[in-house]
Amino acid sequence: MKKMKSISIMAVLLSLGLFLGRYVLPVTTDRDHESAVPILTEAHTIWTCSMHPQIQQTEPGSCPICGMDLIPLESDADSDTGPRTLKMSKSAIALAEIQTTEVMRAYPEATVRLVGKLDYDETKVKSITARFPARIDQLFVNYTGITVKKGDHLADVYSPELLSAQREFLSSVHSNPGSSISKAAREKLRLWDLLPDQIDAILENGEPSDHFILKAPMGGVVITKNVKEGDYIKTGESLFRIVDLSSLWLNMDAYESELTWLRYGQEVNFSVEAFPGKSFSGKIVFIEPEVNRKTRTVTIRVNVDNQERDLKPGMFAKGEVQMLMAQAGQVYIPEFAGKWISPMHPEIVKDGPGECDVCGMDLVPAETLGYVNEHPESAPLVIPSSAVLRTGKRAVVYVESVHTEHPQFEGREIVLGPKAGDMYVVVSGLQEGERVVTHGAFKIDSSLQIQAKPSMMNPQSESLHSTTDPHAGSNLMPQINIEDLEKLLPFYLKMQTALSQDELPKAKAQAKAMMELTGHRGALSELLHHMTAAENIDSFRKPYFDHLSQAFIAAIADSPAQEIQPLYRMNCPMVYGNTGADWLQATDELRNPYFGSAMLSCGEITETFGK
Repeated sequence: MKKMKSISIMAVLLSLGLFLGRYVLPVTTDRDHESAVPILTEAHTIWTCSMHPQIQQTEPGSCPICGMDLIPLESDADSDTGPRTLKMSKSAIALAEIQTTEVMRAYPEATVRLVGKLDYDETKVKSITARFPARIDQLFVNYTGITVKKGDHLADVYSPELLSAQREFLSSVHSNPGSSISKAAREKLRLWDLLPDQIDAILENGEPSDHFILKAPMGGVVITKNVKEGDYIKTGESLFRIVDLSSLWLNMDAYESELTWLRYGQEVNFSVEAFPGKSFSGKIVFIEPEVNRKTRTVTIRVNVDNQERDLKPGMFAKGEVQMLMAQAGQVYIPEFAGKWISPMHPEIVKDGPGECDVCGMDLVPAETLGYVNEHPESAPLVIPSSAVLRTGKRAVVYVESVHTEHPQFEGREIVLGPKAGDMYVVVSGLQEGERVVTHGAFKIDSSLQIQAKPSMMNPQSESLHSTTDPHAGSNLMPQINIEDLEKLLPFYLKMQTALSQDELPKAKAQAKAMMELTGHRGALSELLHHMTAAENIDSFRKPYFDHLSQAFIAAIADSPAQEIQPLYRMNCPMVYGNTGADWLQATDELRNPYFGSAMLSCGEITETFGK
């Protein structure tokens, strides 16, 4: 009886549940279940990672794998655009912080920083030699470094030949005053470096003297003393070397890459440690015609006025040359526009042809020395350096399309000229008035890469993983800012050492450390990601370490020479099938990172950086 009662209760509850489920509670169909999952419609912007495209979300943020900023990607972005064009909504442009700058004509200002050392002006060095045999009985200038004026006593000498010459002079004057013989006798004494007042004193006394005082024929500093008291000297022997320090030479070293900016006649401003905060200046008067084969530098000579005698030969100096760059590698300096310059004395500048006031040579037009006149058409096209994505020998910019309904950005390869400060001169590929992306170009390029379109990192018919040709593939060669160079360089040098020892894990550790310093952003971080994922040491070396070395060498070439630690640029001619590749070392003991222990000492030093 009790059992039948329990069954009846359970039946009632079951019936009640079926009723509620059928008529009261909502029924969830398969269609309703699908609609509960968020769908990324075409109205949403998909945010993804350029390194890990499997990461996609509806809001901006950081990649959960590598920490890089996510980039916007629209599902219909490439429906009606070209193969290298990306269409973005205005909201996506704002979130990606895309900024553009107009391509314009201007004279970009460049600054070349040089270091050097002050030295004697060779044209101011004079040698005092013996004009007759003599004996040094007393030496008044008995140490080097002493300053003498014209007419100061140098030494008291005894000379029988001078005694005979005095007697000859007195005899000719007394017997035939004013005759050619007396004039010849007087001229003989003058040629023996006797000053006019000394000759007049002999004539006034009327008696020759067996001792004679040698006097300085010029003023200056005695830099060499070749005699001592008691020495016998012969005709032609050097007694002293005196230099006039009213002007000095400043010899400065310039790298090959800096020669395009340097011209005869340019002004150089420099400083020395002895006078902090004080600036000195001079003009370039000579550029060595050949490159030093050891240091790979060219000596630039600057004439420096030193009337106040503040500067001393041997002082180290840090200098700057500022100029405006024109087309075809020419330099524009307003004060030289349309002027005529002396080829020997650049301080002589005139409005028209004529002769140099110092040496009498004909003046030459400033244009023949690499300068240009002030004409608007001579100003080159320039763009900010932040707009350029460098990949080996290729340079890519993204140009904004202004004739479309929706914002579009087209990738375009251009040819660059020299870099002037934070600007690049454009040789070809752009037109005046176009707008290029100066902030966010890497994000646009990454979006094209994810969409399998040609990009800076993956151009058509190229592969990043080529290991046979140093210029094949995208050859991602990032730019390294001078500000980041100091903190990144130690890790690069450790990486080079690890590769020379065939230690792949140690090399990857340095790449990872550098990647963290970059904040997982930019082309440098992109390259370092590939290095940390390299499957073996060969793929790490070629092409990744090669690209990284190119980036460091380019950054060091742009860095002020005085701010760089001593570095050696090495080249191994056997890399890439005898094509060759470079790298940097802190020591001159060759350690090849491309072959390691197999050919540790293969290569040679091609350039030296730093002091």
